[in-house]
Amino acid sequence: MPIQVRIPVQLRTLTAGQEVVAASGNSVLQLIEDIDQRFPGVKDRICEADGKVRRFVNIFVNEEDIRFLENLQTPISEKDEVSIIPAIAGG
Repeated sequence: MPIQVRIPVQLRTLTAGQEVVAASGNSVLQLIEDIDQRFPGVKDRICEADGKVRRFVNIFVNEEDIRFLENLQTPISEKDEVSIIPAIAGG
């Protein structure tokens, strides 16, 4: 069953303005790859060339930062809530 992934405003130009997209996979990485197949360029905006999540991008599964879980290998089930949130910096 597809999992609902919240997309930040900055990436919605790539998702045809959709705030939430459905994706399939057993891990956060598989979700991102599934989204990228339908909306090319999303993965490049989320991940560095080496495959790691960009420094100023946060991904949460059930309000927990994946950096404190298993990062992109964090397992996902259909009951989970996934949000991609850009970090906010300022001075």
